[in-house]
Amino acid sequence: MTEKTPSWQRWLLLSSAVAAIAATSSLGMWQLSRADEKLSLQAAREQQSAKEVLGGGSLAQRDDAVNKRQELIHRRMVLKGRWLPQHTLYLDNRQMNAKPGFYVLTPMHLEGTEVVVMVQRGWAQRSFTDRTALPSIQTPDGGVEVQGHLAPWPSRLYDFGGPEDGPIRQNLHLENFRKETGLNVLEVSLLQSGPASEGLLREWPKVASGVEKHHGYAFQWFGLSGLIALLYVWFQIVQPRRQKQPA
Repeated sequence: MTEKTPSWQRWLLLSSAVAAIAATSSLGMWQLSRADEKLSLQAAREQQSAKEVLGGGSLAQRDDAVNKRQELIHRRMVLKGRWLPQHTLYLDNRQMNAKPGFYVLTPMHLEGTEVVVMVQRGWAQRSFTDRTALPSIQTPDGGVEVQGHLAPWPSRLYDFGGPEDGPIRQNLHLENFRKETGLNVLEVSLLQSGPASEGLLREWPKVASGVEKHHGYAFQWFGLSGLIALLYVWFQIVQPRRQKQPA
């Protein structure tokens, strides 16, 4: 005969199994929601991109300008103005095609306005031997015309804390940059499009990239949830009943 498991242990095992199944199922649902979120963002971006191309004048409206600019995120735009190369910045630890490098940002003074737009011009590979070396890029003088999509202010990566200065930075803080330069910089940016030029690549990652990864993680969490349920049923229900059967 086998010893009977005390009731308190059975309840403890049951509650632990239920908690583990609930936790792993919740993690699976969260991964699916992240995938849906990325797909929705990509769909909204494509819908915005399908609309007519706008000029820089649409960014300099005075009435309720901030809200209006937010409504234009992901719209195709053609900006005319001149570069302010003395304020070019290099955001470190950015990847493109799985290679480490910089996102190169240069502010542009829009033609016929008093505002400045930060343009995410592209990506440049960093030096593997000198972390302080700046990549070789070209910045035309005089009036230029740039095509791209309106984007939020450059996203932040992990932050080491404290204000940053110099051309190479981990993140770019809008208010600090305004105070540092005295420029009337808008809270949005332009993600420049087009083929590689001026020493820069522009193969920007898609918003929906990584959806397959989220689906894979969700499958793993749901699989673990099912495994926990199966093990509980086998060891706490099936096995004890088999042991009670006469030989």
